[in-house]
Amino acid sequence: MKHLLWALGFVFLAALPVHAQEDEATRAARWNDLRVAVFGQRPLRDGSGVISLEAPVRAMNAALVPVGITLSGKKPIKAVYLLVDGNPSPLAGTFHFGPAIDPHLLRTRVRVEQYTLMHAVAETTDGELYVAERFVKAAGGCSAPAGSNEELALKEMGRMKLNLTGTVVPGQPELAELLIRHPNNNGMQMDQITRNYIPARYIQTIHVTYNDHLVFDFDSDISLSEDPAITFAFIPDGPGALKVRVEDSRKSVFNRSFDVVPARS
Repeated sequence: MKHLLWALGFVFLAALPVHAQEDEATRAARWNDLRVAVFGQRPLRDGSGVISLEAPVRAMNAALVPVGITLSGKKPIKAVYLLVDGNPSPLAGTFHFGPAIDPHLLRTRVRVEQYTLMHAVAETTDGELYVAERFVKAAGGCSAPAGSNEELALKEMGRMKLNLTGTVVPGQPELAELLIRHPNNNGMQMDQITRNYIPARYIQTIHVTYNDHLVFDFDSDISLSEDPAITFAFIPDGPGALKVRVEDSRKSVFNRSFDVVPARS
């Protein structure tokens, strides 16, 4: 499916002037092709009351566009898909939830290549799909030069940091921000000194557990930003370890374990 999504993205990009603003009909046609490529003929229902998508109307930095996904309602959700329709590879990532997740809030950062619709799709445990939509004005994010020194980025690649935002209470959702040092080069960026394209090397999977219970699996692609940041909530069942395993497109694996200590009662 990945090769088909790349093909769809490049066909639309090639047919348009650089950074052109598409009309509504063109955006709708792209989304129709994309939804069939990802979900087949499965119906996508209006996500009102189930899923909402937040992104800036006009991004300050097209290579670091913040995205927030909020899940509400009573339907249990097993997966969330994030799509940036106008990117060369539109499926930015898929979250697969485990029993230790609190799935009400997700945040991350993506690259955006041109003015585009974004879509977030929630899949319920009984297989229903619900979609939310957002239009974002941003351009050139996929080919933008790296924001950090390449040599330093490679040296620090795989370093991780976890920020917990509240007082840890067993059985209660705890909001966390996971920061991962990785250049996430997608093969479209040019070295500003040599003028050669930087070989692609990007995160493909992120596996997070708490006390060996799955929090989420994240399948990623080239649209995720440099030095990814993912905000999520998990439910600690007591003191323990939140473990993160990251694998990139070069098959390099990075592991980190974070001790989580609940507050004393």
